[in-house]
Amino acid sequence: MTDFQAAVWVRRSLLVCLLGGLLALSFVIVRPFLVPLAWAGILTYVTWPLNAWLRRVLRQRRTWAALISTLVLAALLGVPLIWLTILLRAEMVAAYREAADILNAGAALPDSLARVPWVGEWLQEWLSVLLGDRAALRAQVAALIERWGGALARLAGGVGLNAGLIGVTLLTAFFFFRDGEKLLAQLRLVLQGVLGPRAHGYVIAVGDTARAVVFGLFLAAVAQGSFAGLGYWAAGVNAPVFWGIATAIFALIPFGALVIWVTIGVWLLIADHTVAGIGLLLWGATAVSWVDNVVRPLVISGATKVPFLLVMFGVLGGLAAFGLIGLFVGPVILAVLLAVWREWLESQAEQRVGPPPA
Repeated sequence: MTDFQAAVWVRRSLLVCLLGGLLALSFVIVRPFLVPLAWAGILTYVTWPLNAWLRRVLRQRRTWAALISTLVLAALLGVPLIWLTILLRAEMVAAYREAADILNAGAALPDSLARVPWVGEWLQEWLSVLLGDRAALRAQVAALIERWGGALARLAGGVGLNAGLIGVTLLTAFFFFRDGEKLLAQLRLVLQGVLGPRAHGYVIAVGDTARAVVFGLFLAAVAQGSFAGLGYWAAGVNAPVFWGIATAIFALIPFGALVIWVTIGVWLLIADHTVAGIGLLLWGATAVSWVDNVVRPLVISGATKVPFLLVMFGVLGGLAAFGLIGLFVGPVILAVLLAVWREWLESQAEQRVGPPPA
């Protein structure tokens, strides 16, 4: 190796080390904001038609279009959260009053539960002992307050952090709305330099999968709310439309719909509506729960030409690995992997066939 070649090798090694160090430090700096960045990218991509329409209406004033789009996005995120907070406060007050009424009424168990073999007798005995021994009751209440009080304190402490992350998401979404086309063009150039002409297909796979996952999520939530609303109406629950909408909103969160219909079903059992309570619980377990496991993967699979089983693994595995954002990231990763797999199979088939004869 000549001195010139050695100098070139040293220069390239230093450049690689410098670039690797910069990338590592950049990752450490950006790591706390990766989830808000991912959410901003997903929300911007899904609502991009609104931003494009506002640009046309505002005569290509990108800043104003991006600002209005971000405000609409903030309203779509903020209004449901405020409404859920008010609803939770009202339900906590109602639960407190109901618990006070039960304590004042004595240790009477509803007939529907008291008649259940073995379980009813055990519940009646436990309730009599608990309400009869005030010291034991205070100990139980203290244990519950200690357990749930800590959880509520942690939740309250995380409100500011979550609000800050939502603010970062909306701020990032504004710049994505305004400069998204330029960023996407630069990303395509970088990917083409690394992956070659295949990069375009991978970008399309990511976009189609992300859009299909979002639509599948919302369609599954609407379907769950509709099925649950029918169950509430058949069970004679007051305001079935209201509770159906609440179930649809909670269904956006994994296993969120289960909290609503299980709570209402148990409440019907406690209120001595045995048939309605059991029927609602069975309806929720058979119809409402399976809607999410069928509608969402079917919508995603039909829109992206990705097999149903792969989509299901992506949704469930992504949720387990990355949390809520994994609902979108999991299917996207597997969709890109499938695109690479199919392209490799096509290239192998072309190599076996060989060039056409001259």
